[in-house]
Amino acid sequence: MNVIWRTMLIHVLARVRARRGERLSATDVGRIRLTTLPTDIDILMHMNNGRYLSLFDLGRWDLLVRTGLWDAMRRNGWYAVVSAATVTFRKSLQLWQRFDVESRLLGHDDRALYLEHRAVVDGEIYARVIVRARMMSGRGKPLSHEELFAATGRPADLPDVAEWVHEWAAASQLPSTTRPAPSVWD
Repeated sequence: MNVIWRTMLIHVLARVRARRGERLSATDVGRIRLTTLPTDIDILMHMNNGRYLSLFDLGRWDLLVRTGLWDAMRRNGWYAVVSAATVTFRKSLQLWQRFDVESRLLGHDDRALYLEHRAVVDGEIYARVIVRARMMSGRGKPLSHEELFAATGRPADLPDVAEWVHEWAAASQLPSTTRPAPSVWD
């Protein structure tokens, strides 16, 4: 439950930062400072591996608000869903340790947007996640990039997504929700 309070706080702080002129372009790296709280740790007294994804969501909120995408989403009734994520852990975050969540848009393909989030301590990467997200219309249908970029503008300097990210997305994809996906173990 504590992540909802952090989410609301990050959302308010991102709005304040945007009003103070600390807006981000779609290709900028957003940074927020967090602390590993007792509710974030596991029995081994370091950050629980599942908590990273929840805290990286906070970086995504900051990015959405400060780039102005959140306003376009609210105006049009859109929302984003994560369709895949891959995380790599390098070092453990300890209780009460301060760290930055760095977030940036990597690019897009014909169906999804790709983002990268990093947990960083003193300039050193502790963990990294690549997220594949779909924008959805208020009707629950996937939003085309044409609609998205018509409302928000397409960033001129949006980089190409690395080939390995495309390969990962293809390899990890499940069948669409309109096709069966039975749980059958080999």
